[in-house]
Amino acid sequence: MEKRIIAVNSNCYHGYSIEEALEGIHAAGFHYVELTATKGWTEHVFPTQSFSYLLGLKKKMEELDLIPFSMSGHCNLMDEERLPDFIENIELAHFFGCDYIVSSVGEAHLKDRQTTGNQILCEHLKSLIPYLEKYQMTLVLEIHGEHCTGNILKEITDAVNSKWVKINYDTANAIFYGDVIPEADMDDCDEDLAYMHLKDKAGEKKEWNFPALGEGYVNFPEIFRKLEETQNTCPFSIEIEFTPDGAGSLENVNKAVKTSAEYLKKQGFVL
Repeated sequence: MEKRIIAVNSNCYHGYSIEEALEGIHAAGFHYVELTATKGWTEHVFPTQSFSYLLGLKKKMEELDLIPFSMSGHCNLMDEERLPDFIENIELAHFFGCDYIVSSVGEAHLKDRQTTGNQILCEHLKSLIPYLEKYQMTLVLEIHGEHCTGNILKEITDAVNSKWVKINYDTANAIFYGDVIPEADMDDCDEDLAYMHLKDKAGEKKEWNFPALGEGYVNFPEIFRKLEETQNTCPFSIEIEFTPDGAGSLENVNKAVKTSAEYLKKQGFVL
């Protein structure tokens, strides 16, 4: 199977420090990381942190042979007041050398302050394109909340019509929010599927239960087969969100990340 970027989202370490996250990701054998800058949830990196601290994180990643190729910078892109915050996140992602910035259309993990129609949303997204182009960065919109299927997000990316705005397909969110079968739903957006959160799902569809890869019922082998069939070499980023009780310990998070690494290697991938 073709080698591709396979990262770990630092949000797996929600409740733990970014330093602990980087050390765990490195120990599991990964070489890429998706940094998390999600307001009010996981602020592992954030525009308000000091320059010296952010420089220190860059140095630590270099020492651990970790490449910060993307950043999870969720903002409510339907709310015009949040666009300046997202632009700051784009600039922070550029500081770390990221090629991708991830956001849901609404505010991830926070109650949306505002919802709006697709026409206004697309105007907001188009206003971000000069920044994305300036920094040569792709914004990938995540399957999340009301925007929970490939078809829904494809309508948005078609309307924006820019190579800088594509789709991040979250394999578990499609089930949890969209009540669809990911490997079937992907067909509706394959042309714009430019990034993928590999997230497993256990328990009932509406149950918050996202274990290590291979411990749920997401049909990853079929998803991988479809991507190979369409020659889609989009980056993968592993996301493990456990249950509402959390992982229980840092050791458990590290174990889940390692289990996910072993699962992918058994599927023929090279980390």
